[in-house]
Amino acid sequence: MAYKYYNPNQYGDTGDCVVRAISKALNQSWDITYWDLCDIGFLQGDWGNSNRVWDLYLRDCGFIRKVIPNTCPDCYTVRDFSNDHMNGTYVLATGNHVVTIIDGNYYDSWDSGNEVPIYYYQR
Repeated sequence: MAYKYYNPNQYGDTGDCVVRAISKALNQSWDITYWDLCDIGFLQGDWGNSNRVWDLYLRDCGFIRKVIPNTCPDCYTVRDFSNDHMNGTYVLATGNHVVTIIDGNYYDSWDSGNEVPIYYYQR
């Protein structure tokens, strides 16, 4: 459907896409999300934004991880995914970015609609 600006980080766009995306998907503050990820990261001996840490967090929050079929690995975009998923909450991962889609709208601090997702979490 459409890109919607979302950046709850009071310091602007700081490379915190994991925190921003998860805070939107869970409808909770950036601060709570950040600290939750830090806690899990500490227990895992890893950074809060590492794939392993936020994977554990999303699974614990009831999300299921799914892989995007490799039928067109360079042409299926975040925008395409959002148009194909008009209902529900999804957290998409590209090679270097994370974005949330809710009911067909993708939320980010910039228009990441042309990014190519690799996998996603659905709740």
